[in-house]
Amino acid sequence: MELKPFSKRIFLIGTLVIWAVKFWIRPMHWFDGSGRFILGIAPNLLGSFLIPFAAYWFFIGRDHLVARIFRIHSLYDLRVVCLAGFGMLIVNEYLQLIPFFGRTFDLYDILFSSVGLTASYFVFGEIKRRSVERENSLGKL
Repeated sequence: MELKPFSKRIFLIGTLVIWAVKFWIRPMHWFDGSGRFILGIAPNLLGSFLIPFAAYWFFIGRDHLVARIFRIHSLYDLRVVCLAGFGMLIVNEYLQLIPFFGRTFDLYDILFSSVGLTASYFVFGEIKRRSVERENSLGKL
């Protein structure tokens, strides 16, 4: 399977799962204690996991300025995307300290966003490596 359609599917399914958690499962109050905590951090964990997949799907094969920064051709590019994504997540979380936005700052959101991005770095990196190997082996035939 080609990596761009795979990234698109992962991103869209992940987005639907995040929406289900945020707008359906959490508001129903089905869980208490640790279940409520897991549902609280799940959108950040899953959302940060999806960053490289979204970047690959949106920016591969494009040539505008943002695409040049966020497209993923190598492990270095993947690192840049993950670090930029983490920076944006931290800024977003700290902006929630401003009362005007009516949201709450949560250190666990930053912690689990970093866990999601770290996991995504290794998972996407391995998928990309295998994709490149597959393309190279098909090219030798």
